[in-house]
Amino acid sequence: MEILPRKEPAGPLGHRGSPKIVQSRPHKVSSVESTIALALNVNYTKIFRFAYPYFIAAPNVLVYRFSFTHNLIRYTTKPVAQNWERINMQPFHIAATGYSLNYLPEYIALRHGFFREQGLDVTVHIPTPWDGVLDALADGSATMCLGGIWVPSMYRNRVQSYTVFAQIANRAPLALIRRASDKCFKLSEVAGRTVLVNSSGGASFGFFFKMLLRENGVDARSVDYIQDLGGEMLGNLFQGGMGDYFVTDSLSAQAMVACNSDVAIAMHMITQDDVPWSVYYRETATITPEILDAQKRFFIALQKGIDWVLLHDAESFQDELSELFPNIPIDVAVSVTNDFRRNGMWTTTSVPRGGYDRWQLGLRDACLITEPIVYEDLVDNAPSAAAQISVKASS
Repeated sequence: MEILPRKEPAGPLGHRGSPKIVQSRPHKVSSVESTIALALNVNYTKIFRFAYPYFIAAPNVLVYRFSFTHNLIRYTTKPVAQNWERINMQPFHIAATGYSLNYLPEYIALRHGFFREQGLDVTVHIPTPWDGVLDALADGSATMCLGGIWVPSMYRNRVQSYTVFAQIANRAPLALIRRASDKCFKLSEVAGRTVLVNSSGGASFGFFFKMLLRENGVDARSVDYIQDLGGEMLGNLFQGGMGDYFVTDSLSAQAMVACNSDVAIAMHMITQDDVPWSVYYRETATITPEILDAQKRFFIALQKGIDWVLLHDAESFQDELSELFPNIPIDVAVSVTNDFRRNGMWTTTSVPRGGYDRWQLGLRDACLITEPIVYEDLVDNAPSAAAQISVKASS
């Protein structure tokens, strides 16, 4: 996760101001500019959250690489030879709706060079607001989008048709927080209560929770919801006394509970069966044989990332987790990662039919779609299935 700053002109006292924040949209670079930049040891952007202007540094000069995971700044150097290799790599850009622990196999594949092994120079961009991922697909700056399957589902035959090719997260990475209590929790207890719902990354948290209520015989309409607000704001308000329950991501929930004894986790929703929570998709009309070949190679690397995470206890790579999620206590990051590993968050890149059918019913009941969409009409599993065969053959 890296980006290069351009030095600002010195002020009257020789002081250089803070870098200017610009829109978090990928910088379009010409082939000549890219080649020169790579030769000079310049790494064009992987943007997460914030973007700063660029500068070109000489080969033997320190290159600033900024990690935007919660604004952490790290400084490293990058070998010139490695940049020369990138000239022959195929660019592959992902527009993602967020930065999350359930995307961990992709981050591992990036850090461990699995994509480079497939000849892909993978970069990632997180637009603000998150629905800018659709703009990135429309203008061709993104090869694929990573986000919830509910978006291509509700857009189909209305605005734009998208094809889903794979998943990275197989469970809902959510938790329900309540006021601390010694009582055993039952989901039916939320009826007649007020539930705060984190909506920072879209509406999926609320869709899933309401589906879960219906599946357990609880009338979702019997609950008062406070949503459409960011997770940090709602988290602070919940701890300050607003509402009775709070639905948020598992990592944030565990971090909150670790430092506030007045709240407790009532339910880990990762235990509540399969759904294709986070998927990769693209505009159907833009798919070509070349795109399908690149996707297969991408999913080979992603499957290797999934397998790597499943093979390694989080304790053994806690240094990487610390770099990826610096604002989360490492014991919390390790605990949640291992919880995900044990409970089916990561399986294969293929979208499971059972989880797909379940989520389609949930989206129908949420009025996003009129009827569940047939699996084959929305999902093309061929590149992912071919990738898994390739990974098995090489293992």
